[in-house]
Amino acid sequence: MMNLGLEGKVVLVGGASRGIGLAIARLFAAEGCKVAMIARGAEALAVAADEIGEAASTHIADLMDADACERLAAEVERRWGGLDVLVTNAGSGVSVAPGQETPQEWRRVIDVNLFSATNLIGAARPLLARGGGAIVCVSSICGREALGAPVTYSAAKAALDAAVNGLSRPFAAQGIRINGVAPGNILFPGGTWDRKRTEAPEAVAAMQAREVPLGVLGAPEQVADAVAFLASARAAFITGAVLVVDGGQTRT
Repeated sequence: MMNLGLEGKVVLVGGASRGIGLAIARLFAAEGCKVAMIARGAEALAVAADEIGEAASTHIADLMDADACERLAAEVERRWGGLDVLVTNAGSGVSVAPGQETPQEWRRVIDVNLFSATNLIGAARPLLARGGGAIVCVSSICGREALGAPVTYSAAKAALDAAVNGLSRPFAAQGIRINGVAPGNILFPGGTWDRKRTEAPEAVAAMQAREVPLGVLGAPEQVADAVAFLASARAAFITGAVLVVDGGQTRT
């Protein structure tokens, strides 16, 4: 627990059934928040919410559907009475190799990684504006440098960072702060780096030594710490920023 003065806040977390999203939901619950957890898979979301307990409510939604996001915002308002913090975390880095993009793949990956966030921001903005609030978007270091990731994914995350920066001024007029967190290589069960480390442990160890100054893979809880800080009053003078959490891997 970071004791960030978040007790009693209502927090909406996208992609909350596993990995970074679940760690974020756990931390906000530990801080005394009421946590509305979103995912597309009902079974995994139910398991995650059971772990958190009475502080959690579950909401099944496809965030690529703008109408579904509007319905979701209405559900949160009915359940909790309002909203203080929005965390957009849904996304996926799965795509084709660089140079093999098609128009269909561009649209699919941008839907998953950009529009899932902007749809949710648009739906939640009226609730946040009532008393001021905070938005934190989970991006990626792949949106900041060419790191060999799928170009579709990198471009979508770069666009998300641009949205965070560009929306910060108009949102500030409504008392809403918006920031981003750009994680590096994060290890969690069932995730990409869990699979890579199982398949090629020596290659992963070599990558850590070569590319990451701190020499380790990150943990979802470390990303959650950054998200909670940006959502709290401790970050009251921060908006339009993207905080990198990557062990020093990127250089921009």
